[in-house]
Amino acid sequence: MLIPNYKITNALLKNVGRIDGAREVILNAPLVPAWEAKFRKEAMERTVHHGTHLEGNPLSEEEVKDVLDGQEVMARERDIQEILNYRNVLKFIDSIEQTIGSSNLYHLTVETILEMHRLTVEKTVPIEYQGTFRSRQVVIRNSLTGQVSYTPPPAVEVPFLIEDLVNWVNSQEAKDIHPVIKAGIVHYELARVHPFVDGNGRVARAVATLILFLEGYDIKKFFSLEEYFDSDPMNYYLTLQAVSNQLVLDTHERDLTPWLEYFCEGVAIELNRVKERVQRISVDARIKDKLGGTQLMLNERQMLIMEYLQRHKSLANREFRKIFPDHSDDTVLRELKFLRQKGLVRKAGGTKKATYVLK
Repeated sequence: MLIPNYKITNALLKNVGRIDGAREVILNAPLVPAWEAKFRKEAMERTVHHGTHLEGNPLSEEEVKDVLDGQEVMARERDIQEILNYRNVLKFIDSIEQTIGSSNLYHLTVETILEMHRLTVEKTVPIEYQGTFRSRQVVIRNSLTGQVSYTPPPAVEVPFLIEDLVNWVNSQEAKDIHPVIKAGIVHYELARVHPFVDGNGRVARAVATLILFLEGYDIKKFFSLEEYFDSDPMNYYLTLQAVSNQLVLDTHERDLTPWLEYFCEGVAIELNRVKERVQRISVDARIKDKLGGTQLMLNERQMLIMEYLQRHKSLANREFRKIFPDHSDDTVLRELKFLRQKGLVRKAGGTKKATYVLK
């Protein structure tokens, strides 16, 4: 069975702490439920865009949104299909999480990984390569020089290596490991083994996401690991390859620490980005206490007003158009009245020269 080798370094501890801190803020932030659907949709769009862009898909973020919304986009059929496929992978992950619920009885299976691969490459590779392990040797080449940068294990070893990985994920040893570190190990091992002819990176990231979700680290599905990786693709691939190319006599001797530090740093950066956004729209955690410990459901216009007040400290009638160019003043005043009634905003001055501030 797989025996991952890594050290608990100060960098690893620091980022795991940042991750858990951000997770608590996001899960307990006031006002967030009003925007949960919006945040999840945006996170899904970013995941699909960056997860496929990282593998060379040329569609822009706006084009990806259009594809996911069912709009026509002028692009290669394969590029569009990759977008739809990765969305289907994320839906598959959601379906597993919803089926399991809070029972924690789920065990990762080889069949699950194969199905995630089938969904990833559906209609983009020949059917005989969809959801099946590679039967031939592959190499990873430098796209600029053409030189071989990494040679994965022989094809004959792939089924056994993936079986080992699955057994480890379901073992007691793995259950005692922090979910983010475990997800990083799973991502690395799938990338190292490179079990498929195509789609290995997307499957590795998707299975890592599945591990996080099943371990209670879905973080309301507000985050996208892929965005961090895609911000510096060279660093992402070089970190993976540097660990894989270590000169060791046995795979158990390979030190995963550099990769896990990189992976956990990425999760920490992404979750802290989400945390800061949540805090901006939540305005202040004290609101929760002011509302008797309950979370207030605000609509999108109300949330935009709260964001504006948080940034600019006040809002005058003449500034309504800055936030709502397509809405009448009466509509904005209606939303402000609601916020005043809830004790979040107060009005200063007369009707024509009124100024609204956070209460």
